[in-house]
Amino acid sequence: MKNLIQKLVEANGPSGYEQQVRELVRTEIEPMADELKVDALGNLLARKGQKDQKGLRVILSAHIDEIGVIATFVDEKGFVRFTSIGGVSPRTCLGSRVRFIDGTPGVIGSEKTEPYDKMPSFDQLFIDVGASSRSDCKVSVGDIAVFDRPFIAMENRLVSKAMDDRIGAAVLIEVLRQLKRTPHEIFYVFSVQEEVGLRGATTAAYQVNAELGLAVDVTLSADTPKGIKMQVSLGEGPAIKVRDGGMLSDPRVVQQLINSAQKARLPYQLEVLESGTTDARAIQLTREGIPTGCVSIPCRYIHSPSEMVDFRDVENAVKLIVEYLSKPIEFK
Repeated sequence: MKNLIQKLVEANGPSGYEQQVRELVRTEIEPMADELKVDALGNLLARKGQKDQKGLRVILSAHIDEIGVIATFVDEKGFVRFTSIGGVSPRTCLGSRVRFIDGTPGVIGSEKTEPYDKMPSFDQLFIDVGASSRSDCKVSVGDIAVFDRPFIAMENRLVSKAMDDRIGAAVLIEVLRQLKRTPHEIFYVFSVQEEVGLRGATTAAYQVNAELGLAVDVTLSADTPKGIKMQVSLGEGPAIKVRDGGMLSDPRVVQQLINSAQKARLPYQLEVLESGTTDARAIQLTREGIPTGCVSIPCRYIHSPSEMVDFRDVENAVKLIVEYLSKPIEFK
């Protein structure tokens, strides 16, 4: 599974330009799916199984886009000004390397700030692509880039750009591989444009018209020095979302996931996230409303070029979802 994760995170797929990642996922899942579809927005949907009398139509969603930057202006010396696609912070930009969709590399620099240690704003940042003038700059207005960082494994800790949310995509692929028997008809959705407003999940959930929804995404961890006040840590198990900045999980789904974790003797945590949200919000609000929850992978340094997860949490997230979907699910 680590090889799969490496392939996914090292692929480039900013919001709206997820083709490379989608083809990697398609190659992995095509032999296992009963039906594959790419919709007009670019979501990859894989259907598996038929529900029996005790089964439900289920949507599982993980997004395959990543944060990035887009060129807004090229000056006379060939320096590229840019703005963000998704939740990019100037704090994580300075000195970072980026790679444009066409392969052009660059490094982010900054104008001089006063005082020196003041955090620069976006209008003070630029991308240096090695050009000496506007005419020999390979980047044009509208070109899009992502952070350029390789995957590294430090024992159980995995580090790369785009763990958010390629790690969720890896979990879905592995669930599809491991879930041998289920009463449910399951739609595995590899959604696009989550980082810019849950757009892919919105259209995919409308198509599927599910009876149960589950997102898989990353969440913040609180186990670094003087970190946030939150009871989620790396290596302590997948987090079952109770609430985030955009949705309240259906309490029945939360309890069902807890019961599944306890039955399978899997470690788990409860997540209350004060800001941010996931595909689960879009799924929950589809049509007449869908009972929805989320399984989260604890992650350090989210929306930076070096996001960190614990592989044991990833493996246990797969086991939790497989356990949950292996049995009938009732809502009372």
